[in-house]
Amino acid sequence: MINNSLTFNRDLKHTGEDWRPLKPLAIIYWSRFALAIVAAAISTELTLALGERGINTFLNGLTVALLVYLITYYLIYKVKFKNKVEKQSKLMSQGIGIYFIAWVVFWVLMYTLAIGPPVSV
Repeated sequence: MINNSLTFNRDLKHTGEDWRPLKPLAIIYWSRFALAIVAAAISTELTLALGERGINTFLNGLTVALLVYLITYYLIYKVKFKNKVEKQSKLMSQGIGIYFIAWVVFWVLMYTLAIGPPVSV
């Protein structure tokens, strides 16, 4: 039996009038996601260049992630969005979760792809 409760209205056309520019906090959120990918790439390159394994690998990567986060906060977000956000504490905290989760996911992915599978002898 087909469920007819879900129907599509073909008469509706997208006119573009309902598009609105992103709010400052949304811009901060999604740019932090993109910066996490950049930080993961830098962390991977640094780890491969130093050739370390173990806890130093993670600590070096985490240091890069923290530096990218703090530098972009002071150089970009605090300057550009200072007067556009109600609470100034939101500049630091907006997107912090997605930043570090995305950084870990992309760093592990890039690092795993870069070192490749172990060579069997």
